[in-house]
Amino acid sequence: MDFFQALTQHGFLQNAVLASVLASSACGMVGTYVVVKRIGFLAGGIAHAVLGGMGAALFFGFLPMLGALVTAVIAALVLGLVKLHAREQEDILISAFWAAGMAVGILFISQTPGYQVDLMTYLFGNVLLVSKQQLLMMLILNVVLVVTIILFYKQFTAITFDEEFARLRGLPVTALYLILLCLTAVSIVLMIQVVGLILVIALLTLPAAISQHYTQTMKSMMGLAVILGTLFCLTGLGVSYSLDVPSGATIILVTALAYLILTILHRCRT
Repeated sequence: MDFFQALTQHGFLQNAVLASVLASSACGMVGTYVVVKRIGFLAGGIAHAVLGGMGAALFFGFLPMLGALVTAVIAALVLGLVKLHAREQEDILISAFWAAGMAVGILFISQTPGYQVDLMTYLFGNVLLVSKQQLLMMLILNVVLVVTIILFYKQFTAITFDEEFARLRGLPVTALYLILLCLTAVSIVLMIQVVGLILVIALLTLPAAISQHYTQTMKSMMGLAVILGTLFCLTGLGVSYSLDVPSGATIILVTALAYLILTILHRCRT
């Protein structure tokens, strides 16, 4: 109740709630494709490479989220091409990209003149610090993501379940796959402020993984994942505010606990 009372009084909490809703919408929709297509490790490589772009943006005086967006899209394209054309070395190359991106980011941040940025905010998130400018950028990215998924829903679904069949039907599988990875990159950027780079994969995949147990179609899986993601984020936000503990870690713990409980219940039912 303290959280709900504070929500009516403090603008930073209202911004945090809006950011949580926007991020959950993105991760619910895109996370469904990530879970069904089993590209969580690839998404992890994209997420951790983003720190390099954020560090470079800070060093050169640009918005960190802008650097994150550019780097995320580049990482998605590079790692997507690696997966398509270098399968035998895929895990090694993704791991190298993962580590190098974080190392570059840490170096840039450490060398930023007048360095005042808390690295922990980027690694583990702090949704309570979301500004109106960041909210606007999140809203724009969310609109782009939703419109793209609506336009290419059937094509994305086809390549998610059966790439060979989609190729035989004449679909540009490579281009669609890279677009899907770019959408994943956009979702990751949206979630960085909420849960940070380290924990972003959990929020991207766990709500979708839960909804997979209880739905039959991609659309219903997306819808339930969006609802669950929003519920987990708001619950974690309320708990973190009440207990005065880090919001990102609390959101992930709530999500992981719900995943564990609901998965066990599903196994017991079947």
